[in-house]
Amino acid sequence: MAHDTSPEAHDYGPFGRPLFEDPKVRALSRVGVVDIGSNSVRLVVFDGAARSPAYFYNEKIMCGLGAGMSESGRLNPEGRKRALSAMKRFHKLAESMGAAPLTAVATAAVREATDGPDFCDDVLKATGIKIWVIDGEEEARLSAQGVLLGWPGCYGMICDIGGSSMELAELADGKVGKCRTSALGPLKLKDIQGGKKAREAYIKEVVEGLAQELGEQRDRLFLVGGSWRAIARIDMERRGYPLHVLHEYRMSKKQVRETLKFIANSDLEELRAKCGISSTRMALVPLAAEVLKRLIQTFQPEDIALSSYGIREGLLYEQMPDMLRERDPLIEAARFAEAKDARMPGFGKNLYDFVRPLFAKSDITILRLVKAACLMHDVSWRAHPDYRADICFDNATRANLGGLKHRERLFLGLALLHRYKNKRDNTRFDELLQLIDEQGVRQAEILGKAMRFGAMLWMSEDMTKGASLVWQPRKKHLLLKLSKDAEALFGEVAEARFKSLASALEATYDVKII
Repeated sequence: MAHDTSPEAHDYGPFGRPLFEDPKVRALSRVGVVDIGSNSVRLVVFDGAARSPAYFYNEKIMCGLGAGMSESGRLNPEGRKRALSAMKRFHKLAESMGAAPLTAVATAAVREATDGPDFCDDVLKATGIKIWVIDGEEEARLSAQGVLLGWPGCYGMICDIGGSSMELAELADGKVGKCRTSALGPLKLKDIQGGKKAREAYIKEVVEGLAQELGEQRDRLFLVGGSWRAIARIDMERRGYPLHVLHEYRMSKKQVRETLKFIANSDLEELRAKCGISSTRMALVPLAAEVLKRLIQTFQPEDIALSSYGIREGLLYEQMPDMLRERDPLIEAARFAEAKDARMPGFGKNLYDFVRPLFAKSDITILRLVKAACLMHDVSWRAHPDYRADICFDNATRANLGGLKHRERLFLGLALLHRYKNKRDNTRFDELLQLIDEQGVRQAEILGKAMRFGAMLWMSEDMTKGASLVWQPRKKHLLLKLSKDAEALFGEVAEARFKSLASALEATYDVKII
């Protein structure tokens, strides 16, 4: 995480001042990218210059460009027609959205097909879009950069599986290391002669060769790609996992092995319907499962995490200035949300300074959640008051935010729920709370109630000049200091909320006018 050392940044604390107003960053306000894969062609338009940008538009067309290539050496004729039609549509959409010109990349199918250059020429003539045909190692590098968009500073190995290829790349200290490519895409594996036994022998040979080149990889394995996401959905179904968010979903080696057995013993059509997986994708899942089994056996990662960010996000990361790449994606996204949606942008910083004494001994992993909650405390104010707490919880737990573990999503959601609601009894979120420990639940409630009270002291100036909290954890005593000027803000409702905060802290309390 980069630190801004300028004098005016000092007041923003360890997270630095917001960057999204910087001209270099604003240039990324709307970025359109197209990923032309062996199985699908997808357009993504990113909106907003926050470090964890919003998906303004996202459309995928299953073209199957790589189907049958092992026999013909050419792009699938029907798939080629569909892909050209998709590119014409995407070009028109991008123009209307202000996202032109599009950045388009093509991967394994187009780079290996004898008629790949002809297809690129057809697209250029029809749309003016130049397709960048990238090699396997560049594909691995861009996918790894996509993972860095969500996990700055991470360690491990990314594995991106497409239709016709599979890429591996090392990540260490937020940098991309060795990159390798292979022909382990499910569309290629489907064409191997000799049945499952021959296919497994081939997968073993290729994966062990990759392991010799890359060496030991005992950190986290980041899975990127539609087939991996489908397997993760099935794992959630098997485990009865309540939070259906794929990004940052974690699995142990044992859980993956159990899910692969579950897939092998299930009716695939029934499983597809239960998990909401397309028929085209489900047909590739058993083949991808064979690859994942061998990967885990060979590399023995510490754990496995799903990344919804891949090559398309890597293309966005490629265009980011270094100062933005190094920032915390959660904090930058929360700042952007506040600037765009809050009633009084800038108050989140004051609120953070006000509640921070309650978390004086917390480390940065908690403080960043406290900061994000304070920045987002008012972004859902337009919702009906009866549903505001629920909407806050849903937004935090299900939003497309990077840099958040699932339990951290729940912490943030619970804090924002208590920003608008004193009690959480009998809510529809009870099942989700099993994913966060008791201490986390208690801290989130305290934070939420502190924000609920602090919002009553809404002052145009720095609120800490008129009101401040003094927390003595050993004595279990909470003191509110109010200036004469702020005393009138401490009305009946504010007093009730202050008492509720003290109750959550299991503390005695006092108010001092200074």
